[in-house]
Amino acid sequence: MDKPIEKRLTIAGIGELLWDVLEDSEKLGGAPINFAYHCRSLGAEAYAISSIGTDRRGKAALEVLDTRGVATDHITEIGGAETGYVLAYVDEAGVASYNFPEDVAWDRIQINQNTRKLAGNLDAICYGSLAQRSEISRRSILEYLDLLAPEALSVFDLNIRQNFYSENIIRTSLEKADVLKLNDDEIKIIAEVEDLAGDEEEQLKMLVRQYSLKLGVLTRGGSGSLLVSPSSVSNHPGYRTEIVDTIGAGDSFTAVTVCGLLNKYPLDKINDHANRVAAFVCSRKGAMVELSEELKNF
Repeated sequence: MDKPIEKRLTIAGIGELLWDVLEDSEKLGGAPINFAYHCRSLGAEAYAISSIGTDRRGKAALEVLDTRGVATDHITEIGGAETGYVLAYVDEAGVASYNFPEDVAWDRIQINQNTRKLAGNLDAICYGSLAQRSEISRRSILEYLDLLAPEALSVFDLNIRQNFYSENIIRTSLEKADVLKLNDDEIKIIAEVEDLAGDEEEQLKMLVRQYSLKLGVLTRGGSGSLLVSPSSVSNHPGYRTEIVDTIGAGDSFTAVTVCGLLNKYPLDKINDHANRVAAFVCSRKGAMVELSEELKNF
């Protein structure tokens, strides 16, 4: 039985639901879905908002999420569409790269009336740039963010993949965000888009000011992470681990950060635990790994 965090939170991830197809296996994933799963591991009530096809992978996705405790009531089925998948390649260092087929079910995300009602009950929602590659899903995501309660956190995980982003998508998503999460490659892209000067900390501070963010989050792989709020900065060197693969590590980091922020934990406490969880995820295969009891007790 998972130990609940201090406040029972209601959190959702909206966007791509897909299968990571590796050489020897298929694992369910998609950044917003991984995020929801890890929020559930930390004791939150977690929802996945996406669309699947009526095919084998779609049915299997619902079964996996049901067994992992992630609510599937807000995953719609799209007739004639293929459930999303991605060809994932893991190099000798355990770092994953991806090739995304286009025009799959999560490119046609539909929001039904029941899901619209959920919006007012959410404490936080995470969304990214990848699912906004299609006009249909982009419109669904942005319109859904407008339904949130004023106090709910909108979390933008930049999550750059291939060429599926634009300056307009980045800026519009930032304007709706309370929290920005990006990695050390993505900050270079956003620095060019926003014409940011200085080092990474200065650039993150500029983004926090410019978009009135409550928190900016920069992950740096094995070199730790940087958290910047309007009033404080937390720098963490990270934890060494034997890397199996990096799939889902960033999503687990985001989940810990959001749960900690909602519970008003100090930035250093959030940063330390997020690094511990991400390092653990890297030491296991796949994104939806079972956390140890110690890591759940955040």
